[in-house]
Order: sequence, then C-alpha cells, then structure tokens
Amino acid sequence: MNKRSRRKVLVLAIVFGVATASVLGLTAFEENLLYFYSPTQVKTGEAPQTHTFRVGGLVVDGSVKRAPDSLMVQFDVTDNQESMTVEYTGILPDLFREGQGIVAMGSFNSGGRFVADEVLAKHDEKYMPPEVADALKAAEDAAKSKAGKQQIGNI
Repeated sequence: MNKRSRRKVLVLAIVFGVATASVLGLTAFEENLLYFYSPTQVKTGEAPQTHTFRVGGLVVDGSVKRAPDSLMVQFDVTDNQESMTVEYTGILPDLFREGQGIVAMGSFNSGGRFVADEVLAKHDEKYMPPEVADALKAAEDAAKSKAGKQQIGNI
C-alpha cells in the first residue's frame, strides 16, 4: 500500500467516523426532546402516544382527588377549551393548587391515561410558564373566533 492509498483510507475512515458520530448525536438529541402540548392538542391526537411530553394549563377547580394512604393525586388540567386528567404519584410542589397554572411532564400509560413523572407550578402570582400562557391565549382566540362565526351564522 503506497502513501496515497493510505491517505485515502485515512480520509474515508475520518469521514465515516464523523458521519457516525453525527447520526448518533442527532438520534440521542431527538429522543431527549420534550415537546409541550395543550389539553386541546392532546384531545385532538397531536401528542405522541408512546413518548414523554409536557402538558400544561390551569388546574380545574374541584378536580383534585387524593388517594387515601398514598401519594397518588389525580386532577384535571384545562386550557379553557378542553380538559384532560393527569395522574401523579409523589409530592406536589408547594404552590400547587386549584386554578393554578402548571406544567406536567409524563406519558400515556397502557390504559390511555396521562401519568406525570413531574409536576411544576408557577413560582409567583404574575408568572405563568410561556407554553401555558400561549396555549391559554390560543384557546381563548379559538373560542372567540368560533363565537364570532356562530353570531354571523345567526344573522
């Protein structure tokens, strides 16, 4: 093998190594992305059924149910358009309460129920996670648009 052939093999090996490392890195990155969905998007089937994702909104008043003798809590989250039930086992944040903006990270179990691994609550009265604020605004705009179309149809 002469010098030129060795150089070609070395360049090909480096190119192959960089390509392999890039594919592995991008695959790992994609698997670790956590997308945010509103309850409306979850109800319409936009959320993945097999991957972890985040869902957020306001905790529905009167929906918090705690299991006796365990840390399991079940509550409904709404974006003021649709609601969905979240199941969580663990200690909830101190700021968690009904009417509060929250973000839950989890996935669907085999029964089709959303089971959260982590629940985050906003940290003061003026702050709301941007994803929750955007989802609530989008639901409000959709409701206004729908109401406007109904009024035009009734004229």
